[in-house]
Amino acid sequence: MDYKDTLLLPKTTFPMRGNLPKNEPLRYKKWFESGVYEKMKQNREGRESFTLHDGPPYANGHIHIGHVLNKVLKDMVVKYHYFQGKSVRFTPGWDCHGLPIEQQVEEKVGKAKKEQMAISQFRELCRRHAAKFVDIQRDEFKNLGVIADWDKPYLTMDFKFEADIYRALCDITKEGLLVERSKPIYWSWAAETALAEAEVEYKDKEDYSIYVAFELSDEAKKELDISNNAALVIWTTTPWTLPANVAIALHPEESYVLTKDGLIVAKSRLDALIQEGVIKDSEIIKEFSSKELEHKKAINPLNNRESYVILGDFVELDSATGLVHSAPGHGEVDYFASLKYNLPVIMPVDTKGCFDESVEGLGLLPNAKEFVGMHVFKANDKIIELLGDAALKVDRFTHSYPYCWRTKKPVIYRATKQFFIAVDKPIESKDNKTLREIAKEGIDNTTFYPDWGRNRIGSMIENRPDWCISRQRTWGVPIAFFRKKDTKELILDEKVLNFTAMIFEQFGCDAWYDMPIEKLLYPGSGLDASNLEKVTDVLDVWFDSGSTWKAVLKSRNYDAGDFPANMYLEGSDQHRGWFQSSLLVSSAINGYPPYKNILTHGFTVDEKGEKMSKSKGNVVAPEKITKQLGSEIIRLWVALSDYQNDLRISDNILKQTAEQYRKIRNSFRFLLANLDGLEEILDKSEFGELDRWILNKAKRVFDEVNSEFANYNFSRAFSLLNNFLTNELSGIYMDLCKDRLYCDAKDSLTRRGAQSAMYLIAKSMLALVAPVLTYTADEIIEHAPAIFKGDAKDIFDIEYKPLFDIDSKVNEEALIKARESFFEAIDQLKKDKVIKATLELAIIGDKEIFNISNQKDLEDWFGVSEFIDSSDKEALATFSLDDKEYKIIRASGHKCPRCWRYTSKAEDELCDRCKEVVK
Repeated sequence: MDYKDTLLLPKTTFPMRGNLPKNEPLRYKKWFESGVYEKMKQNREGRESFTLHDGPPYANGHIHIGHVLNKVLKDMVVKYHYFQGKSVRFTPGWDCHGLPIEQQVEEKVGKAKKEQMAISQFRELCRRHAAKFVDIQRDEFKNLGVIADWDKPYLTMDFKFEADIYRALCDITKEGLLVERSKPIYWSWAAETALAEAEVEYKDKEDYSIYVAFELSDEAKKELDISNNAALVIWTTTPWTLPANVAIALHPEESYVLTKDGLIVAKSRLDALIQEGVIKDSEIIKEFSSKELEHKKAINPLNNRESYVILGDFVELDSATGLVHSAPGHGEVDYFASLKYNLPVIMPVDTKGCFDESVEGLGLLPNAKEFVGMHVFKANDKIIELLGDAALKVDRFTHSYPYCWRTKKPVIYRATKQFFIAVDKPIESKDNKTLREIAKEGIDNTTFYPDWGRNRIGSMIENRPDWCISRQRTWGVPIAFFRKKDTKELILDEKVLNFTAMIFEQFGCDAWYDMPIEKLLYPGSGLDASNLEKVTDVLDVWFDSGSTWKAVLKSRNYDAGDFPANMYLEGSDQHRGWFQSSLLVSSAINGYPPYKNILTHGFTVDEKGEKMSKSKGNVVAPEKITKQLGSEIIRLWVALSDYQNDLRISDNILKQTAEQYRKIRNSFRFLLANLDGLEEILDKSEFGELDRWILNKAKRVFDEVNSEFANYNFSRAFSLLNNFLTNELSGIYMDLCKDRLYCDAKDSLTRRGAQSAMYLIAKSMLALVAPVLTYTADEIIEHAPAIFKGDAKDIFDIEYKPLFDIDSKVNEEALIKARESFFEAIDQLKKDKVIKATLELAIIGDKEIFNISNQKDLEDWFGVSEFIDSSDKEALATFSLDDKEYKIIRASGHKCPRCWRYTSKAEDELCDRCKEVVK
């Protein structure tokens, strides 16, 4: 007789293979067409809220793997809180203004055509470009299974949004923090605009290392009683700044010496300069204190202009000469020193980084005409040539240098008139605290994941200069202030500013360029429009994104959640970018940060830890992964990776991730398949010893997993879950339950106990993995039996419920240790073909140590047919547990043709259990 039909084999429609690339788009389409985000809101109405405020990606180009990491992490965080029962809000956004879009559009239309266009016409082209990529990126994010308010995202170029950015500027202006002044700032000559700290990155650059002698003036020599040559020696890496030199700075506490070869350097640097070959004769002729040299004058060897000797704490004595060439037009430290000594600021460089006509007008260079229009970096060689013998030593060296992060070109320092937000000015409405002080307090009150983020942003706030917020560009929110033509006074009247904001809300910022001043000016201002001019600068795009909390969370234009947001989540570079700009804008206006928690992630690198680039051929394209493996694999890769460091990704890593996914999927499939026929869950008191053990273990693991998720330790959580799945659940429990599930009577307590345990574990585990593997979790609900899904129409009707507490008295440690030792012992028996299956075996030894009273449970644990106290049979193998030895022998019974256990009394006869079931 064929007993197969009498077995209760697993049944499920949930497929073994996900066929993700084909099936995911269909399910995602269904989600979004049915309004899944709205459903999530309705399902949790009135519950505790969780708001993630989206840091806007730039609306330019397709998404890359870094975007994927960021958006999937956000999606996981939001869904974690959703499946925990919270009312979540996640309004996605895009940064739409700024230089990259302007450059792309300019490249497309050509510079000549751009210059002939009306500004608003060019801005409209920029707007279209941004809108095109918003649509492209939105679809790409949706294809990753990311659920957000895609129907109403925020765009920084929307009219109301532009008005709110402008209002944020006005609010800061009311606090007295807006300052206009000439000051050297980072200048991108390639983009022809000022740069903020956050827009600068450092790379290695080869430069000159040059020592230059500035001969003291005759008057200075006379005052110092020097009759021969005496030159102050400076060191610089930027020969092109020497024409703008106005001073030489000395350390206030250092002594300076005049050597026999007529050179003056810091005494502490003399030996090093002799070794370098800068000074040939080490004999000291005269020694001075820095105070004696202060206010003296030296002569610039390039142009014979006077260079004033000043003192400054910024002068370093661990390198160079201890004398610093100071050009206030090209250096921030030099600039502040010049203010103290009331020195002129010379800045002979135009927006393109070329010398302008002032080099001729001010006599800054000999043969000045040939330098006009020459790029400063190209002028270095000619300037060194002009120095002649005054150039004491010329070398090349490589050092870290600031680059524009947009154009990837080295920047220069250039003094221009710009708008700044003052970070050290007391704010009357904030108890006279400075913006720096308020921001530092805000950092102290913010939770950081990981915690080192606090120190990183803290040190940046501690050391940052005033924030330069003006840019000389076209595509951005204008700094829409009027200025009186005759006095250059800014008009900051509140009614005038409010009227401008109202116009922006109705017509957008283009109105600033299209409308005449008469129409833009508040009618009751009492100002003469003919005596007014418009400020033409636009805001730094970091001010745009730094104001998003105001436009999104506080404006009521979006159903985007609470202010301050529960979380801001971005890459670790945003400590100097969005986290910081948002902190400064909110601190200036509100007196506290716009966020309660900050989570940062690392960057994506290849398998070897190297940065991805097209030239290296190691770029991993998101679209390729979703088409080959599916978005669930990308999502699982994010969850399995330690996002706090750089994340490695490659085809090989993704294949390993796909294998992990297969294990998770098949574990759920086994659990679902064995729920077939289950109509009622056992009461806690009815569970058998091994059911209690697995439920107790699952409870401990799931609680820890949930705790790790709550602290956003996704990789740790999934590591715990995978270990449980692989070892205890799949490796032991699911395996040992097969006999009772397939062979016991349908309504037997043992079978229903195993089914009930599997139901409880699957249900709890499903809500844990749902934030990451949402597609798969939804597919599971679709194929789950009625008892499992209940009233749930899809995964979004599910909420995580912790497993109940259940005690287990079995000696887990002894059982697992003994099981491992047993399987090690029988490996050789299988290799030697002594046995084919463990059911052919029996174990002899002490059972008490395991604390299992049910004989069958113990036999199932080891997968044997008997576990007995003694036997005369010859041992096939042995294994030990602590000081106890166990013998492995052949089972005494015959093979049951139905369950294959060796417990039948005769050949081809059913065992007692199977006889009863079949009967």
